[in-house]
Amino acid sequence: MVKSWAFEFIPAREGFTKSYDVDDTALRNEKGMAPDEGAAYFEFYLNLWSRAEELGFYGIFQSEHHFGRGYSPSPNLLIAAMSQRTKNLRIGAMGMVVPFNNPWRIVEEIGMLDNLTGGRLEIGTSAGIPHELESAGMSPAEGRERYEEALQIIDAGIRQPIISHSGKYWNFHDLRLVPRPVQQPHPPMWTTVISIESARKAARRGSKITTAFAQNEQIRELFDAYNEEAAKHGHPTGPEQVGLRRQIIIDESELVSTSRSEKLQDELHKMVAKTDKRYVAPGQKAFDAPSGGHGFTIGEDEYISGTPAQVREQVLEQCERTGAGHFLSIFGGCDDLDQLTRSWELYAVEVNPALARA
Repeated sequence: MVKSWAFEFIPAREGFTKSYDVDDTALRNEKGMAPDEGAAYFEFYLNLWSRAEELGFYGIFQSEHHFGRGYSPSPNLLIAAMSQRTKNLRIGAMGMVVPFNNPWRIVEEIGMLDNLTGGRLEIGTSAGIPHELESAGMSPAEGRERYEEALQIIDAGIRQPIISHSGKYWNFHDLRLVPRPVQQPHPPMWTTVISIESARKAARRGSKITTAFAQNEQIRELFDAYNEEAAKHGHPTGPEQVGLRRQIIIDESELVSTSRSEKLQDELHKMVAKTDKRYVAPGQKAFDAPSGGHGFTIGEDEYISGTPAQVREQVLEQCERTGAGHFLSIFGGCDDLDQLTRSWELYAVEVNPALARA
């Protein structure tokens, strides 16, 4: 079985206001949203996610982004809202940007959310995107330092109710962190990685991993390194521990999906090149970057497009080639909410059953 997830950005795009009745363009702000459209926009997504259970999705991961094209600066708020509309769906953030938060507060929110979801929470953490850190006045180096120290606090806090810590950024003694998570010994942990070194670090923590962008062969290398390191430390290994995230462009017409895919590729490459210093030029091997840092390219395998049958074949092939036991779909290249809804439905009918049988 390959577990099917939806990965959400909630893009801030003017085209996604098409389905609403508000026509007074004079009221629209710089993002193309009229004041009374915001609530309807979130309501659309909450309704879409609520249907995910009947559509055969295993879970939904929210993302956290700031200062840009996404409407999800606080994914835990969305998780709380989703917890009241769903019963079995696994819910999480992939991931919470740890350097922007107090780690002991993250532990408290994890406890609250795991209770609100009835033990359905997945914990995802991220060190953040360099340009977002810099926009907030934090260097990527400081962000990485804060992330590494905060993980020590988070890992301790989800396992025991009273913790102490002495470090560079946080110092406290005998903090009582409540409420406690429902899932024991703790909710599943996830880390987004783009380098083999980061994959090995996650393996040593006992965290699952997810990745994207690179070609399948390179991702298989990353997953193999993760499994090797996890085995050394007595942690679980195999498909259940690793997830593959890809852009899905699906339509009954192959011609339409191809056109949408080409447009998405052009937009995504330009956006990432502009906003993420870790991005390296096409043709370089993924995980190589200038000055010895961690970088990534966006390979052709990132985009899965075609008719429902073609998408199903590609998804199954990529999971087999990489060894992924979780597949995270981003339904990209949609011009409006109606098209987005149709993409979810096509995928649910044609792909989810095959993943459940894989």
